[in-house]
Amino acid sequence: MKAIRRFTVRTHLPESIAGLSRLATNLRWSWHPETKNLFRDLDPQAWSELNQDPVALLGSFDRQRLAELAADASIVARVQEATADLDEYLTQDRWFQQDYWGPSAGADAVPRPIAYFSPEFGITAVLPQYSGGLGILAGDHLKSASDLGVPVIGVGLLYQSGYFKQSLSRDAWQMETYPVLDPDNLPLTLLKEPDGSAALVALPLPAGRTLHAQVWRADVGRVPLLLLDSNVPANDDTARSITDRLYGGEGDQRLQQELLLGMGGVRALRLHARLTGTGVPSVYHTNEGHAGFQGIERIEELMNEGLDWETALSSVRASTVFTTHTPVPAGIDRFDRALVEQFFRAGLAPNVPVENVLALGAEDYRGGNPSVHNMAVMGLRLGQRANGVAKLHGAVSREMFKGLWPGFDADEVPISSITNGVHAPTWVSDTVSARAIELFGASAVAGHDWQRVFDVPDEELWEMRRTLRRALIADVRARLRSSWRKRGASEAELAWTDAALDENVMTIGFARRVPTYKRLTLMLRDPARLKRLLTDPEHPVQLVVAGKSHPADEQGKLMIQQMVRFTDDPEVRHRIVFLPNYDIQMASTLMPGCDVWLNNPLRPLEACGTSGMKVAMNGGLNLSVLDGWWDEMYDGENGWAIPTASSAASSEERDDVEAAALYDLLEKELVPRFYGAESSDQAGAAGPSAASRDGIPHQWLAMVKHTMATLGPAMSADRMVQDYVQDLYRPAAEAGRLLDADDYARAREFAAWKTRVRDGFRSVVVEHVDSLGVSEEPQVGDELQVSAYVNLDGLSPEDVSVQAVYGRVTTKPSGAYEEDGLLDTDILELAPAQDLGDGRWQFTGALVIDRSGAFGYSVRVLPQHELLASPAEMALVVNAG
Repeated sequence: MKAIRRFTVRTHLPESIAGLSRLATNLRWSWHPETKNLFRDLDPQAWSELNQDPVALLGSFDRQRLAELAADASIVARVQEATADLDEYLTQDRWFQQDYWGPSAGADAVPRPIAYFSPEFGITAVLPQYSGGLGILAGDHLKSASDLGVPVIGVGLLYQSGYFKQSLSRDAWQMETYPVLDPDNLPLTLLKEPDGSAALVALPLPAGRTLHAQVWRADVGRVPLLLLDSNVPANDDTARSITDRLYGGEGDQRLQQELLLGMGGVRALRLHARLTGTGVPSVYHTNEGHAGFQGIERIEELMNEGLDWETALSSVRASTVFTTHTPVPAGIDRFDRALVEQFFRAGLAPNVPVENVLALGAEDYRGGNPSVHNMAVMGLRLGQRANGVAKLHGAVSREMFKGLWPGFDADEVPISSITNGVHAPTWVSDTVSARAIELFGASAVAGHDWQRVFDVPDEELWEMRRTLRRALIADVRARLRSSWRKRGASEAELAWTDAALDENVMTIGFARRVPTYKRLTLMLRDPARLKRLLTDPEHPVQLVVAGKSHPADEQGKLMIQQMVRFTDDPEVRHRIVFLPNYDIQMASTLMPGCDVWLNNPLRPLEACGTSGMKVAMNGGLNLSVLDGWWDEMYDGENGWAIPTASSAASSEERDDVEAAALYDLLEKELVPRFYGAESSDQAGAAGPSAASRDGIPHQWLAMVKHTMATLGPAMSADRMVQDYVQDLYRPAAEAGRLLDADDYARAREFAAWKTRVRDGFRSVVVEHVDSLGVSEEPQVGDELQVSAYVNLDGLSPEDVSVQAVYGRVTTKPSGAYEEDGLLDTDILELAPAQDLGDGRWQFTGALVIDRSGAFGYSVRVLPQHELLASPAEMALVVNAG
């Protein structure tokens, strides 16, 4: 019989163990082993069956069991100890207060919160609001901000079904299901008005409709995460479904999701500030372009106070940080321009001219599409500071978006780089971290100082790696059996799963989203060769593969089907497995248990790719194309680099070349070293090495120790968040505070200056350039006197920077460089020397020839103002013709 009415009954805990409620609803438990172990010990079997969900665990206890726990003195003591520890964690000064900000900053400079917008947050599997790397990165960002005491507030959406659950059909096709989530059974609290009603935000929609959303709060340690939910009675059925699925729906629904995330997110922040008394954010960080409309909402607020468009835009840009995560244009959200116009004509921002909104997202550059609204372009135009997520990705992004800054070389485009990191307490196995704390001390581990790993005997480290591999294999066998049952197999057909994988075999992991550029099936390029690797009688390898394809990505699904059909082969299925429904919980066992992490994207299409970092932190090694983070952190001793074929080759040719290189590395480098031989060249005639005689691969473990000691701090999300604070958040907060002071006095002045300079630059001309002091045979060290005659028309010398740009000269076209292009450049600022009248000025400077070979220079004029974050910010430049 089906229930006609449904209730969610909250667990009422006895006073002595009431702290369990706070411990369960603050997501710090997900990275705090002592709290997690406390919940596990309340009922180990239920903890496992309920997927390690504290809220569900407490909800499963009846009154008798709760009374038993309340009467258990040891449990009561542990609850009190854990609650006191949480209280201390939430209130004590941490890095931000002690070492970075400090008391010397002064009361007037007390930092207001930093709002961090993202469409997804991967914090724990019990809050399934993520699809892949972007969400996991966002979750790690919040966790490290909490650990460091950085005053961040997260803003996202609460999806009624989260991302899909993946299973496989009998013929290996990806199947998607969307279980409906009950927020009352999640670690969330609803923001309420003083009268107890749900606090709502509202956005006007076309045709007189309104989109309402309630706001749920998740506590991520010290960091509040606000999640907007459109499933409220005030909405019609269509509006209620706006937040039904992550990355679901067509353009109309996706646009409304992003309007709610951006504009509704700002309104949720205002609600939260009013209801809790916390400060209004000083910095707004958009994690990808999905939340770009937050800037429009803030401009609307300021124009409602009487500011003009240019002043409001200047204020908003100063305090906005934009992070781009995609290295390919296809990965950017682009909406039909007419659709965006339709929604804003409905009154979303009545004070903001619709034409100005559309201009922010316009692809009004060479090669752009005038019919679309580009969310990344809008993000860059609304953020005074922008960054990519690895050094290589920063370079790729500068090249990809250089059309927004015509006249500038790609390396001058104002997009910096902060390489992603991973939250070590989340991703380092409890087995590893507990032993590390014993050996090195809690402070060393917390500070990612693993230098003393070199003191750990190889025997102990090898046994730890075996322990992690053993745990992975147990998890794989359980998941494999469950997957096959869902595919329709009977118990009688599944006896083989009990022997799948071997704890003594080198284990390679490959798990990620499955777009085509990540090349899930590259390892299948030569199936016979792979089979020989998997089934070698003495030195086999084994592979654990996982990943989801977007439901609309048929090509990705075909790749999964191809992979699964290979793993189904009885000849190899004990050595290679595909695990469906890749998520945080699977990753927490998979990544520590792998000896090698394989990553083979098409270079340079990987933005960062942090999964390999999580493996390295646990003593695994990386086998990867030099892309993303690996391009900058590979040093020849911490893993292996898969050679990259020429980008001029076809995709088929690249796959052939790089797959062959992958097989070669496995056969000649990884397998011999893992199984103890010094190298494939030294083994054989010389017989087994000393390493293989005692059963321990000492050279392999030397690489493991080197990896853990050298990469730990660089891979840490703590380092990443500290970089954001120092390089982006603090400059943005200071710029915002400066522009907004005294009723936006500097913002008004800066906006007026930009308008005047933008108009005046149309008439700026470099009329003539002279150079003196160079002989017919110039030599290194010679001084060149440069004079530029510039017509500034109505501008003053203080408005501009006149520069001599000099360096090596290309003698013929090469790739991205034209003939006579300047490379390896330096800049000399020319000083105003003489007012020639009628707006004409002479600028001069002395340039020293500092290199031999083809040498040249040019002159250009740029805007100059102390409030510009970059000389290229206004995308204005006049080059000498």
